Amino acid sequence: MDLIRHLRFFVAVADKGHFGRAAADLEMTQPPLSQGLRRLEEYIGTPLVHRTQQGAVLTSAGAQLLPHARSLIDDSDRFLTEAVRVAGARAVVRWGACVALPDRLLTACVAALCAETDAAVTTESGTTVDLIDAVRSGKCDFAVVELPTLVDGVEAGPVTKIPRWVVVPKDHRSAHIERPRFPMLSDLAFAAPPRAGNPGAFDAVRDLLRERGLEVDTTSAPDDRAVLAAVAAGTHFGMSTTRPGSAPGVAWLHLAPAATALQVRLVWRTGADIDRYVAALDRVVFRERVR
Repeated sequence: MDLIRHLRFFVAVADKGHFGRAAADLEMTQPPLSQGLRRLEEYIGTPLVHRTQQGAVLTSAGAQLLPHARSLIDDSDRFLTEAVRVAGARAVVRWGACVALPDRLLTACVAALCAETDAAVTTESGTTVDLIDAVRSGKCDFAVVELPTLVDGVEAGPVTKIPRWVVVPKDHRSAHIERPRFPMLSDLAFAAPPRAGNPGAFDAVRDLLRERGLEVDTTSAPDDRAVLAAVAAGTHFGMSTTRPGSAPGVAWLHLAPAATALQVRLVWRTGADIDRYVAALDRVVFRERVR
């Protein structure tokens, strides 16, 4: 039997206290209403109303069960409303971008994804470690992550190198000579994202600095904004994908551009049907590559 429909009969009779008025409220005739209520009573094994010449009076069981009947009907209505909303909701493309990805590239990626689909595009910014976990778990469909890093459990695209500059305070001695060298930065601390966010990338940069004759203390700076702020304060140097000249108080050095470039790649869930999105992001990132 259609339990919710028959519960509506019961609630209508209880509210109106009369079969005729309840039938009119439900826009039906009285006989099928009365028959339906009897069928409900037989189904649950107890009378719900006393039928009198004056109308209908709830039995003790009816009075006790009426609140539960209302609750079930309300839940049914909410379920149907939500089902309609879900059925009509836009699909969602969920992607992630590592914090090292420059703003200009992040917004270009979003624009490229929006051009590929009518779905809503949501972006998660985070560390490479967190983004790969998000892709593995299905929280993100795909992500642009920084290398080097482990990509176990996900599919991975080709590596692209994006220009990244060494940034120093504008008044630092290295900013005013034609051929600066890494050892000239020894009086500055190094502002860099925390190692936990991507141990491989962190260690690779520290190894590069040591190879170039520079041992430094490192200060945690979670993203490009924090790096540039520390540099502008006059006490740190760092590496940034922000283009030269766009931050007062900062100077950009052309030091070992191939070695300092930001290496990124796209990762996605195994079996995910995202070829067109991967192609769209590859086109955007490829335009920024180190030439």
